[in-house]
Amino acid sequence: MEIQINGGDVAAKVKWAKDHLEKDVRVSSVFEKDEMIDTISITRGKGTCGVIKRFGVNRLPRKTHRGLRKVACIGAWHPSAVKWTVARTGNQGYFHRTQLNQKVYRVGAGAESGVDNNAQTEMDPDVKNITPLGGFPHYGIVNEDFVIVKGGVMGPRKR
Repeated sequence: MEIQINGGDVAAKVKWAKDHLEKDVRVSSVFEKDEMIDTISITRGKGTCGVIKRFGVNRLPRKTHRGLRKVACIGAWHPSAVKWTVARTGNQGYFHRTQLNQKVYRVGAGAESGVDNNAQTEMDPDVKNITPLGGFPHYGIVNEDFVIVKGGVMGPRKR
């Protein structure tokens, strides 16, 4: 994972990066509770899609001759070229997106660090673990340190 180094002068940033090169950096040393972060990820890929799903173009009337899930006119006779602004079929999803200002609700320790109450709040009388009974579907048990943010993070599970 990439983490941007902010604050201080360039020499201090380079020194910090050299000191932590090829070492484990704990999540709790990078993120804090109630801070705002930006998540950068790749959206879920949907493969090749037509213009109706990809750009929201309206369907053509029922009795059109060569199909109705198309663009009615893709351009003038002259210039005899299709402009790049015309909606065409192609790849949908798998885009690089940045989501700004997501609030960090919790920075927790994973199961491998020996903590068994990493989902417990101050008002909670019971000891709780972040992993549900039987593990998360398609993921399993949360062994590493974790961050809980408000909203969703783009992309499929485990990316």
